[in-house]
Amino acid sequence: MLITTFGSALQGVEAIPITIEVNWLLTGKSSLIVGLPDSAVRESLERIESAFKTNGYRFPRTKLIINLAPADIRKNGTAFDLPIALGILGASGQIEEPDTLADFIIMGELSLTGAVRPIKGALPIAIQTQRSASKKLIVPVANLGEAEWVEGISVWGAERLHDIVSFFAGRTDALKAGQKKSTAFLHQPKLFPFDFSQVRGQQQAKRALEIAAAGGHHALLVGAPGAGKTMLAKRVASILPPFSAAEALETTKIYSAVGKISDHSNLLTDRPFRNPHHSISDKALIGGGAIPQPGEISLAHNGVLFLDELPEFKRTVLDMLRQPIEERRVCIARMGRSLEFPASFMLIAAMNPCPCGFYNHPSRSCQCAPGEVRRYLHRLFGPLLDRIDLQIEILPVLPTEIGSTTSTESSQTIRERVVQARAIQANRMKQEPGRYCNAQLEGTLLEKNCRLDISGRELLRSAMEKLRLSARAYDRLLKIARTIADLAQHETLLTEHLAEAIQYRSLDRENWAR
Repeated sequence: MLITTFGSALQGVEAIPITIEVNWLLTGKSSLIVGLPDSAVRESLERIESAFKTNGYRFPRTKLIINLAPADIRKNGTAFDLPIALGILGASGQIEEPDTLADFIIMGELSLTGAVRPIKGALPIAIQTQRSASKKLIVPVANLGEAEWVEGISVWGAERLHDIVSFFAGRTDALKAGQKKSTAFLHQPKLFPFDFSQVRGQQQAKRALEIAAAGGHHALLVGAPGAGKTMLAKRVASILPPFSAAEALETTKIYSAVGKISDHSNLLTDRPFRNPHHSISDKALIGGGAIPQPGEISLAHNGVLFLDELPEFKRTVLDMLRQPIEERRVCIARMGRSLEFPASFMLIAAMNPCPCGFYNHPSRSCQCAPGEVRRYLHRLFGPLLDRIDLQIEILPVLPTEIGSTTSTESSQTIRERVVQARAIQANRMKQEPGRYCNAQLEGTLLEKNCRLDISGRELLRSAMEKLRLSARAYDRLLKIARTIADLAQHETLLTEHLAEAIQYRSLDRENWAR
């Protein structure tokens, strides 16, 4: 008897539908799984046989042919245990009305006792179910919380194989039904361990990071050791706006696909802050591997990627950042198949101005040899620096400022301004799905929303000539100026907005590091 069930296979962070065909032949002995299964999928028959015997079901003694279609896509992991097991039960007549199995997408790992264990990628699978015809999904009960966030589908959670068999026998209460969830909790006030009220001085740097957070811009902090670069970067997360429901779903989907969700019942509530060490490999940062997995830049999607000691990263690693920074995604080709991972992150980088760290220091002299400062900066090379919107020179805090008891602005106060600016941007781009901030302006959107008057165009022309800026830097200055205007709640770009944007190109200044 031939029975068909349906599941999903993860391809990167997306799920694609898989058809599981189980045919019980009355002749032959050895059972076979075909359709490019990996070793974990092939071993599923051993787990299924043990689960059957533990729960009183009969495992066929004659030949089984199990086909996972489409057959040209490799199937990985243990999540196919459940649909294969139910297909075998249906083919051997141990499930009443086995044709109803085809109305569901079913995924789960089986233990030897028949318990259903959690799987990776329940959220992407639920999103794929939303696009399917049946819109019905059964997952392990531990993953039910993830799948419940997807609207327009019916989802159930299973604890044991026996419960699913009972469910298909008509006992609808044998499985736990999913409930619709509210995303209102995303906008509840949060407490952060690092707050800008703890920072003394550094007013220009705080302002620059506020602009970066408001527009989703990349920023580079350059300063002497101990000037506060890392301290400032760690506080950027506290002023970022809360997730929208769409952003939370996008980001949680990535973490679900790689199995990095600790609480399966909730979406991610805090924007990611990824801080990889400078010894990181190319694949770990960008993504890849024999079975392609998202890298740090994708795990920082809709959040912050902080690269401390930027010149210490390998040249090949930094070179690979150029395309994702520009396109906000990364494409990885493996074995004739191309996968796309989202990578819309805010890059916050920090570095010393020279090997000894004291170039341009107000009170200490640089000990570097002639030309060494320039060579140190050249480790970053022009194309990468050109893609970083704000380049801020961090000067050491004065002793009088360190001991000051004067209160400074809290992260909550700054965040309120950032949220207001992001709301203006969201309204501006409401007809552009997937765009949330000014850093994503391009093409006609940039021309429409960043128009300059005559004095503004003359100022920008003068800056382009004096600083020898590229056309890319021209666009980035317009985006920064647009964000500054949004923070001031101005509809039009003023010359003062553009002038402030230009001053945040510290490394483009003539004679810097010469």
